[in-house]
Formats: sequence, C-alpha cells, structure tokens
Amino acid sequence: MKEAIMNQEKLAKLQAQVRIGGKGSARRKKKVVHRTATADDKKLQFSLKKLGVNNISGIEEVNMFTNQGTVIHFNNPKVQASLAANTFTITGHAETKQLTEMLPGILNQLGADSLTSLRRLAEALPKQARAGPAPKASGFQRSRRCLLFRC
Repeated sequence: MKEAIMNQEKLAKLQAQVRIGGKGSARRKKKVVHRTATADDKKLQFSLKKLGVNNISGIEEVNMFTNQGTVIHFNNPKVQASLAANTFTITGHAETKQLTEMLPGILNQLGADSLTSLRRLAEALPKQARAGPAPKASGFQRSRRCLLFRC
C-alpha cells in the first residue's frame, strides 16, 4: 500500500517536470515561409531569360481551343519565343469563353475537328430553343495568366 502511494507521488513529480508549454518550454524553431505569386513570377522570368526568349510584337489576340469546346482568349498578350529552345510564352489577361461566344470572328481560325464540334453545337441549338431559354454561360476570368509551351 505504501509503495502505491509513493509511486503516485513519483508520477506526479515526473508529470510536473514534463510539462508541455508554459515556462521554460522549447519553442517551435521552424518558420513557415509563404510564397507569393510575385516570387514565382520572378523565377519564371529568370528561367525564360536563361532560355533567351525574344518578344514578338504585333500580336493583338491569342485564342487557344480546348477539347471541351471552350476557348482561352488573350486580348493584347505579351508573346515571347525562343526558337532554339522550342519555347513560346503567352502572358496577359485571359478569359475562358464558350466557342459560341467567339463566333463569327474565329471561323477562319477553326480547324477540321473544331468545325465538326461546331456543327454538333449548331444542331443542338434548335433543340435547346424548343426546350426553353438556355442559361447564360459565364466566362471564367483570370486576372493574369502565363502559359509556357514547348513544341
């Protein structure tokens, strides 16, 4: 019985010595560093500088067609290229729009596969008109976007 009481006293002393937090406890040494978008942008620009990209002037808009029938549209982008590294970059304000929103201005830019999907869309439009008004497609906008392509 006496041993059990002494063991409890020893445990209480040990628990008091091994306290977490409070006076004299070790502090967290690792500092979490948050990355900013500007730091990533600077690293990207530095990598592009090492590749030796040159500005290409005179490009007013860039349209990229996706498999889902949407278009990534850049208006007045900054286009850079390095033919030796086979690298092209497009930087600027990007908007993701539906293919139907960009018509008829992009008809000359469409390829054969896009024309077939456009025909399917044209066939589906009268069916939607009979069913009721279609919901408006909202354009997903990004404030700044940089795309890097290697061919």
